[in-house]
Amino acid sequence: MAQDRQASSPAVVEKLGIKVEKEPSDARLRELGVKTWPKWGCAPSKFPWTYDARETCYLLEGRVKVYPEGSSDEFVEIGAGDLVVFPKGMSCTWDVAATVDKHYKFD
Repeated sequence: MAQDRQASSPAVVEKLGIKVEKEPSDARLRELGVKTWPKWGCAPSKFPWTYDARETCYLLEGRVKVYPEGSSDEFVEIGAGDLVVFPKGMSCTWDVAATVDKHYKFD
């Protein structure tokens, strides 16, 4: 059985308006109730997306480059083990390199 990771303050990085917390602790995931959130997945693909509400998601597997609209060639790369927050109103393109399976919640 995996041990809980250190409960020290997680490193949250914000880039292009997207907040990414790398490998949050099991305690943090339990506190958020991540396992009770709905799941969504998709095969490798590329598609536009606009967030009508703030989304928090936890990637169980996969790898994605997210290109926010208006950021030219800049992107945020997310993958398995990342807890990610996308702001309400963001328009972006998802470039899914490896099949995604994630829990998600809209606020």
